[in-house]
Amino acid sequence: MDISNAQRLIISNQYRLLALLEPAQEKHYRRLRTIVERGYGLQMGELERDFGALMSEDACYKVIQTMEMYHALQVSWNNLKEKSGIDERRLNFLGFDAATEGQLLGYVRFLVESEGSYPDFDASQHGFNAQTPMWEKYQRMLSIWQTCPRQYHLSANEIVQVLNA
Repeated sequence: MDISNAQRLIISNQYRLLALLEPAQEKHYRRLRTIVERGYGLQMGELERDFGALMSEDACYKVIQTMEMYHALQVSWNNLKEKSGIDERRLNFLGFDAATEGQLLGYVRFLVESEGSYPDFDASQHGFNAQTPMWEKYQRMLSIWQTCPRQYHLSANEIVQVLNA
């Protein structure tokens, strides 16, 4: 991480203020302030990793499309007269794997918790951590769903096709 001395001073002061505002985290912020003030290269890289790579607009749109698809599945299921053959639990959006899809999971949590999107989605006890990689599965599901002529009025057969993608 290449930052100027002025930027290091500003960041150091921010950590000093955070330590005052959050006494329970004082030791953590003192450590970060020391790293920044002294310019420890190895640990500066650690600070940079805390920010993570930027998430592309395309990836953001795909996450939103995935959540919208699950919303459409739920709406369609609720409108069905004959609901047999479809396990309602499969209509719940699981989220993403925290271990391998952490950035995607973070974006889902941001959308639900900060933006108030998809209030009907249940984060359950795992907070949208599917605990298994889901990205590729969702992409297959999206490709089927997007070919359906009436995406919010799916038939039982179309719902099953999307879920089984």
